[in-house]
Amino acid sequence: MHGTDGFFRGECNRWAKCSILTPAVSKNRNQLVRLHPSCTTSKSQTCSPSRNPGSPALFGMDAEALAARMVEAGEPAWRGSQLAKAFYRQYITELSEITTLPKLLRQRLAAEGWQVGRPQITQVFHSADGTERYLVQCQNAQASTETVETVWMPEGDDGETGDSSDADSPKSSSAPDLDTESRKPTSNAEGDLPRRRWHATLCISSQVGCAVNCQFCLTAKLGLQRNLTAGEIAGQVLAVFDRHAIEVGRDRVNLVFMGMGEPFLNYDNFMGAVRLLVREVGLSPQRMTVSTSGIVPGIERFAAEPPEFRPKLAISLNAPNDAIRSEIMPINRKWPIAAVVDAVRQVRLRPRERITFEYVLLGGVTDRPEHAAEVARLVRRSGLPAKVNLIAWNPGPGIDYSTPQSEAVEAFRSTLIDADIPAYLRKPRGRDIYAACGQLKRTVEG
Repeated sequence: MHGTDGFFRGECNRWAKCSILTPAVSKNRNQLVRLHPSCTTSKSQTCSPSRNPGSPALFGMDAEALAARMVEAGEPAWRGSQLAKAFYRQYITELSEITTLPKLLRQRLAAEGWQVGRPQITQVFHSADGTERYLVQCQNAQASTETVETVWMPEGDDGETGDSSDADSPKSSSAPDLDTESRKPTSNAEGDLPRRRWHATLCISSQVGCAVNCQFCLTAKLGLQRNLTAGEIAGQVLAVFDRHAIEVGRDRVNLVFMGMGEPFLNYDNFMGAVRLLVREVGLSPQRMTVSTSGIVPGIERFAAEPPEFRPKLAISLNAPNDAIRSEIMPINRKWPIAAVVDAVRQVRLRPRERITFEYVLLGGVTDRPEHAAEVARLVRRSGLPAKVNLIAWNPGPGIDYSTPQSEAVEAFRSTLIDADIPAYLRKPRGRDIYAACGQLKRTVEG
């Protein structure tokens, strides 16, 4: 879901041709993965594992739940709002740093074993295109090696284009100057730090591994190890926001729940994270997109969510018909395309909002002209206000598919556009560090 310089630009212009596909992975092993020696740039964030995994963790609770905990501790309920502001607005990860709490209270909570417990970035991988892939350690993980992956894409990957959000607005002609260590704006000659607005996309995981078993995806190789909690899902966002000093309301960051796992197979925790991000962090659900492989009961629950907490919806279609989709996505045998589309029709869309159909192009398997014609018919017959995001398959070891030729991708897109189907090309960000769509497998070496 994420690319190298000079690849597809994602513009719905039938005359713009695709450039030649760049190599998926550099042959230079040292370039492939560069471990960052210091995992953060924030003074409040640390790389060390939880001091006591069994102690109470406060991160992941909303202000109301934190208020109840404070009352149990013999404190006034409004202490909960102080904690929520410190965790979710100020990115504080140590109780000792919450100066709005009395010092004696901070000392008592620490003595009783209370912790903030926010997930921590333990390793950072830098792509030549500016993308960063993070291994994020969850505080309650019993094994120190258990991590989940999160991907930061400066300037995004054009995945939000045409989806009715103001992410469609023209981007700045140039990205901020970036220091290669901190990825924050560099200082000028006088030492002042110019504050430039970020425009970025953050890809978040909802499970450790995945059970859906899409045949073209590296994450499937892990299998499902466990669901993430709401705090662990939202904590990925806060850890990255902390790293990049994101100012909510000023910086424009789109969240895509498209990392490891199937969000609708961890529905309660996924939506719990969304509510936490909306209520406590102050993010708009219209800046969030959730992708599902087609879990019909999850889509039906999602359709009933109130609009103030409902992200936009993307369906991982990836095939023109049930026969091919069942081969590459076994979940289709349980919920075929027609059942998925019927469920999606229940979602009440906001004005100008579109459903996104994600379509991974597999060379010789799903990228033929007849496939494009089938997809165009399928989208038209759905009756949905929809767009199609095309993704050239991102290679991974042990997966026997091929990346499509650029001419095939352009022809596929042109067929959709000629059928009046909005079609966009997703830039494959971070291929050289295994950060692109379908490549997340916690890779730490070439």
